[in-house]
Amino acid sequence: MTQLDTASQLDPAQLDAADQAGAAKAPSKLGRKRDLTRDPEILAAALDVLAETGYDGMTIDMVAARAKAGKATVYRRWASKAELVIDAVACMKQADLDETPLPDTGTLRGDMVALIKPHNIEDAEKKLQIMAGLVSMLAKDPNLADAVSAAIIEPRASINRRLMRRAIERGEISADCDIETISLVSPSMAAYRVLILRKPVTRSFLISLIDGVVLPALGLR
Repeated sequence: MTQLDTASQLDPAQLDAADQAGAAKAPSKLGRKRDLTRDPEILAAALDVLAETGYDGMTIDMVAARAKAGKATVYRRWASKAELVIDAVACMKQADLDETPLPDTGTLRGDMVALIKPHNIEDAEKKLQIMAGLVSMLAKDPNLADAVSAAIIEPRASINRRLMRRAIERGEISADCDIETISLVSPSMAAYRVLILRKPVTRSFLISLIDGVVLPALGLR
């Protein structure tokens, strides 16, 4: 009797058990551990190369060489240049927030202003070049728009939501405020300014958004 004949005689419960046993024996790609210790160096190198060469000129070989890592090491972590760039930008954005403790000034405006970090001219120019690389990447593959949005907008929006929920708890703003939408306003407009207008996000620009758009939308003047 063939294996196919034997399988056809099993009842559904037996077949399900057999499938589960087979799955347990199969190696799990998701469960495989990998060495992440080199990731920060590789991601930093990716940002440097992207800023220097643009997305079109950037290659995995360049990133590997800059990070002093093997090309295979990079490809084991990221299947494509686009994935590497998106991860690198996401880490850059998250690092900007992680380095600043969540402020608690007693007012929503005070908290949002306290989150604004000073940037030197060199740092601002590098970030403009990095964002220009993202524009080139999106021109080649518009399907990456959601991933880019999650990388550059969601980290700040998440912080905004936390600050707004705290403002609701202390009775500063109404619980009816649409904080899910309003939390996206400032990071979305900042992204537009950098990606489309190719202008740096300055302190004065961010404060104008807070005072002229965000706070009025929350019922604060």
